Amino acid sequence: MTFCLGMRVREGLVGLADTRIISGNECLTARKIATYRGEGYSLFVMTSGLRSVRDKTLTYFAELMEDRPEPFARTFKAVNAFAEQLRRVAAEDKHALEESGLSFSISALIGGQFPQDKEPKLYLVYPQGNWVEIGPGTPYAIIGATGYGKPVLDRTLRFEDSLRLALKVGCLAFDSTRISASDVDFPLDVILYANGVLHEHRYERHDLRDVNTWWQDRLRELVQKLPSDWMDTALRGLAEGKPDS
Repeated sequence: MTFCLGMRVREGLVGLADTRIISGNECLTARKIATYRGEGYSLFVMTSGLRSVRDKTLTYFAELMEDRPEPFARTFKAVNAFAEQLRRVAAEDKHALEESGLSFSISALIGGQFPQDKEPKLYLVYPQGNWVEIGPGTPYAIIGATGYGKPVLDRTLRFEDSLRLALKVGCLAFDSTRISASDVDFPLDVILYANGVLHEHRYERHDLRDVNTWWQDRLRELVQKLPSDWMDTALRGLAEGKPDS
């Protein structure tokens, strides 16, 4: 499994990806983010799914990017080019994979900005190569382990939030996923994009230990402080020793 999270806020883009790879009985660490920079553009790609499909698709896409005489004008055109390479890999490998009992699975989050984009863009690409744009209404998307980090994002993240707050919320979503999914773990790779600058950073377990402990302790405190009058009726019968009616 994988945890890749892309967020789009007014200030820019935030991407987070765990690095744990499970291969048979082996547990490996590998990057799940690829970055591309050139004259007037920056782009990142985060993927989940079969590692072999991911590597072959990105190899074809990197070659395409290198061979272009000039950059794409807009991000969606780069996304279309990635989708074309994904379909190419599907045509080459899908049948053989399915005959071996493996499903052709890959999803991607692609974000960045090209010369004619008025603002940074973020897209979710499906295994079939079709895509949707991540917009202000729901300013994030997760691929891989999607369920565990979703509640904190739905309750807190807004398009108007700062990059700082988005990164904070994203790390909490990763922590929730890491706690519940054994195949998601540190190191955590982070991508930040704003004002034409794409920056990468890696967090090790010890970097966020204090933050994660603080968050867990505060959650327990808040549960203790949660109003409890609504529980009295349910608990009264137990205290009085009344059997079920």
